[in-house]
Amino acid sequence: MRATTIRSLFLHREQRTPMTLIVNEALKAYIDPLTPDEYESLERSLLTEGCRDALVLWGDTLVDGHNRHGICQKHSLPFQTVQNTRFQSIEDVHLWMIDQHLGRRSVSDFQRGVLALRKRAIVAKRRAQLLASAGQAERSDANPADGVTPTGHASALPDPDPLKSRDAIARAARISNSQVVMIEKIQKQAAPELVAAVKAGDISINAAAVVASLPADEQVAAALAGKEGLRQAAKRVREAQRQAREGTPIEQHETAPDQLQVLQQRVAELTRENEDLRGQLALLRAARLS
Repeated sequence: MRATTIRSLFLHREQRTPMTLIVNEALKAYIDPLTPDEYESLERSLLTEGCRDALVLWGDTLVDGHNRHGICQKHSLPFQTVQNTRFQSIEDVHLWMIDQHLGRRSVSDFQRGVLALRKRAIVAKRRAQLLASAGQAERSDANPADGVTPTGHASALPDPDPLKSRDAIARAARISNSQVVMIEKIQKQAAPELVAAVKAGDISINAAAVVASLPADEQVAAALAGKEGLRQAAKRVREAQRQAREGTPIEQHETAPDQLQVLQQRVAELTRENEDLRGQLALLRAARLS
């Protein structure tokens, strides 16, 4: 009752919100989505207190507040908007989004590491472009016949990239240097299924970096087998690495093909169990309705 009453009060407040906002799907997907629990918590908050924080726009394009916008649309809740006049390009938008999420406690270590690495890539690209522009301007100054208008000088270049080292990335993401190294490895070598498992919290960053050493099909099989399959895969790789360091012959009774077959069989068993449970649930529902 309280949520409905407060929502009605907000509906009658005069709001200046644009009739239509542009939802750019690429921008919406640039940051990992909320978990179902996080989304439900946000929805309850909006229904109880209204949308107190303004949605951030770049022109008519929604930049920050996609979840709040969707919930407000669903429940006919009003909302405020604010323009960020400093955005000059999509890279400005990306950098702003990254900085916003790096400061949020709800973002996981893996997500913060990924965002900090994205920021490094964007800033490095910009710096390279500015250096190229400065070099072109200097050449034009030296040879006006080229017909190129100078666009900048070395003194106009930005400060050195603050994320040029792993230390800087680790500080920005509030993680350790070793975690930065592991996240880089996961980004380069992990199958999409393994990355999804890390994001879901089914496997730690450390273990995921270990499993990423396996061939892609073995990574997929381990991820499909769930937490236990991932744990066993990480254990097997670590044991092989230990034996290699110690010069101990690697045991042959648990070769990669054999382990892959075991994981695939386990996936098949879990699939059959899920199908049986769904069938039983359907029978229970039918019995309840009859």
